[in-house]
Amino acid sequence: MASADESNRLIQNRRTNLEAVRAAGGAAYPNRFVVTSTTAAIRERFGDTPAEDLAKVGEQFRLAGRIMALRAHGKTAFADLHDRTGRIQLFVRKDQLEGAGTETLSHLDLGDLVGAEGGVLRTRTGELSVEVTNIVLLAKSLRPLPEKWHGLKDVETRFRERAVDLLVNPGVREIFVKRARIIQFIREFLSSRGFLEVETPMMQALPGGATARPFRTHHNALGMDLYLRIAPELYLKRLVVGGLDRVFEINRNFRNEGLSTRHNPEFTMLEFYQAYATHEDLMALTEEMLSECAREILGSAQIEYQGQPIDLSPPWGRLSLRDAITRHTGIAGDALADRGSALEAARALGVKLKDDDSLGRILAKVVDALVEPHLVQPTFVVDYPTEVSPLSRPRDDDPSLVERFEAFIGALEVANGFSELNDPDEQRRRFLSQLDNRDPDDPDVDMDIREIDEDYIRTLEVGMPPTAGEGIGIDRLVMLLTNSHSIREVILFPQLRPEHGRGVAGEGGEPPSSESA
Repeated sequence: MASADESNRLIQNRRTNLEAVRAAGGAAYPNRFVVTSTTAAIRERFGDTPAEDLAKVGEQFRLAGRIMALRAHGKTAFADLHDRTGRIQLFVRKDQLEGAGTETLSHLDLGDLVGAEGGVLRTRTGELSVEVTNIVLLAKSLRPLPEKWHGLKDVETRFRERAVDLLVNPGVREIFVKRARIIQFIREFLSSRGFLEVETPMMQALPGGATARPFRTHHNALGMDLYLRIAPELYLKRLVVGGLDRVFEINRNFRNEGLSTRHNPEFTMLEFYQAYATHEDLMALTEEMLSECAREILGSAQIEYQGQPIDLSPPWGRLSLRDAITRHTGIAGDALADRGSALEAARALGVKLKDDDSLGRILAKVVDALVEPHLVQPTFVVDYPTEVSPLSRPRDDDPSLVERFEAFIGALEVANGFSELNDPDEQRRRFLSQLDNRDPDDPDVDMDIREIDEDYIRTLEVGMPPTAGEGIGIDRLVMLLTNSHSIREVILFPQLRPEHGRGVAGEGGEPPSSESA
């Protein structure tokens, strides 16, 4: 990295170039330049056209983009222009430039945004180029772009200065192009099956639909505290009661939890609900949706994640929670039926547990700690204990278990779904039990919340049809389909700790130390 003095000198040189353009009559930051083509469109149209045929085109093209390479050779110059679709070479003869173009060209810096107009030709080396007759500065890059950005060990610098990261790392841009395509595919997939996209409140009087510590805010006009939503579930199910039998929302959720390669306090979820369906129906839909998504985005249902080949083609594996524990930890099945023996066996394997953890919570923690890392191929884990699934419908043949699944791919929990509990009396009982049995030492618990969502109970009392619902983590799905190790790689502006000497995370600059993504 350049020293502070060197950076200041480079910035001053660029400001001097900007003033030179102004002095020659050029606008420093013009408001309008009409673009008629893109680099990709020119390449698609003329990529295979011979040089002699290009000379007959006689058409002028107007492009705009950023100068990412610049080479002067006497009376000619070459530049690489990058726009949103790709790159093309500009070929400039200085004596053919119009107006203040020569002065503009003489004072260009790498990173400058320019508008260029000209015809097409092929240079002596055979490269398709735009022969520029007019070039204008659209915005001066006063800060030089880094030369060796991609290899930075301090990845937080990349995340803090995401604009620069996107400019100089094509692979980063491709991640977010794929992310947009993934979300678009999901929208079209669900819409084609009769699901209606809806929006639910992001500020809620009571947080619900998941177990997580919420962020709290205050509404001055109403004089009341509100919570940023931890999940949209209870509102989406209100809509099902209201007759919207198939709904989905691609939503932003907020959970006041730690940061890791898999967790960001602000994240994106897909949640969808289907009346007259069960968790079995949603497992089949999930297999279909995610395998087709991979084919659409990557061309195949066979993907690679962190060196592991993964096949998303249906059918996916299915394991009961107890069978998954036995298979991947060696704990005997009979030891999982009794709380005391399960506690002893789990602690012997290093799982952190509390003396008063229930059997269901013990089993869930064992899965999180010891089973999940082994679930590389797509797997549905089913038959969760009722006590850790307060919104799920119990199995008819065994009320101690619920009709619930979690989907794991690449050792990541990607989805959670279940047949919904629609008995209002049982739902109230579970809510109250959950409230009474909270652990004040649990970081996911806000002890200031002392009431249950009675409005949701009243909605259930109107009558909710048999329904199944599911949440899919969009960020983790993007991690899988872009082979990204950290969730921060797939979120444009992930939450970061404050920099040393700065009060606001996310401002520019270089932190003094490294932290792995």
